[in-house]
Amino acid sequence: MVARRNSANAKCRLTMRCKRAMCYIQNVSSMKIKRIAVKSAAGPYFVVSGSGVIRRAAREVAALGRFSTVHVISSPKVWRAVGKLVHRGLRLSKNSSVHLFDDAESAKSLRSVEQIARSLSRARADRMSLVVAVGGGVIGDVAGFAASAYLRGVKLVHVPTTLVAQVDSSIGGKTGVNLPEGKNLIGAFYPPQLVLTDPQLLRTLSDREFRGGLAEVIKHAVIADAPMFAMLEKDMEKILRRDRQALGFLIPRNVQIKARIVSRDERESGFREVLNFGHTLAHALESVTKYRRYQHGEAVAWGMMAAAFLGHELGLTPADDVSRIVALIRRLGSLPAWPRVPVTTLLDAMRSDKKVRSGVLRFVLLPRIGEARSYDTVPLHVVERVLHFTPRLIAASENHLGRRHG
Repeated sequence: MVARRNSANAKCRLTMRCKRAMCYIQNVSSMKIKRIAVKSAAGPYFVVSGSGVIRRAAREVAALGRFSTVHVISSPKVWRAVGKLVHRGLRLSKNSSVHLFDDAESAKSLRSVEQIARSLSRARADRMSLVVAVGGGVIGDVAGFAASAYLRGVKLVHVPTTLVAQVDSSIGGKTGVNLPEGKNLIGAFYPPQLVLTDPQLLRTLSDREFRGGLAEVIKHAVIADAPMFAMLEKDMEKILRRDRQALGFLIPRNVQIKARIVSRDERESGFREVLNFGHTLAHALESVTKYRRYQHGEAVAWGMMAAAFLGHELGLTPADDVSRIVALIRRLGSLPAWPRVPVTTLLDAMRSDKKVRSGVLRFVLLPRIGEARSYDTVPLHVVERVLHFTPRLIAASENHLGRRHG
């Protein structure tokens, strides 16, 4: 049975030319800086992307207007890693404040929003203040939501410091926190005034965090860019080494994909749903493990493989495309194990997904690599079957690969 299609083709066609590869950590000042526009109901804003961007942060912020005070929101771990660089780039004055909170996924809660809001109040932040979110997806989501609510909204700038934040979560204005019942159930659409994306800020990122971010890069390729998917297949080893030229292509290319999609559908009324490929299951995996087992990209990696299998079971996704998707994701490395919970537990968690309408589960699936659509009326027994065999298929293939190389 083929599920009913709901949204439009998500194919994008943009090309870039890459020069000879070199380690991105070296000669970082030579990478061309790109300014990518994002449309929003509150007005357009730019993602400024390129190595060295953080050194011109003060100039970029000054172009937004005058602010009474600047308030950086980050975490202790992130601030230890990049705080000096960001402090110099923003040219923070004595009137500026730095507010730190735990950026674990389990701390993505209303309690953290209250903590930030109270800290802003004690620092006498007013309606002419600027909030600068420095960190990964959790910091961006929580700080963004706090900025949207504090004094009914203060200006916001994102300085993403993880790959997933640089290519995905800092763009598009989504903010929010989790509830025990599900992920991102409380939040707001609140676009920033500016996003400053600098690959230099990735230098201290752990391999696990970097590989998790690559899951979102694979997602963008799968839903919108078949040539980029082929490039990932060809150059994955180089990318995993954080090759400077490869990242110089991938980061702005992914920003362009995300910017194009969210500019067409800021509030996820239809077309933007394609960005949730793999996320319906990913959010359920995070929820049932209490946000402690998976980094977000790892859960998305599991979710994309299951979504590819689901598309094939429904007669939508060709077998060759499923094989290519699974093979590429597995090159990211081992994933935390699938949770030992009943399929019904996962289904219950999936029903808390934001895309559920009138109790009906909706899935983003693939007619082919480079094209994604959202579907409803997906037969529940097919979903149950896929949830049952996905971890077994992946485990069997890993065991086979281990024996072949043993």
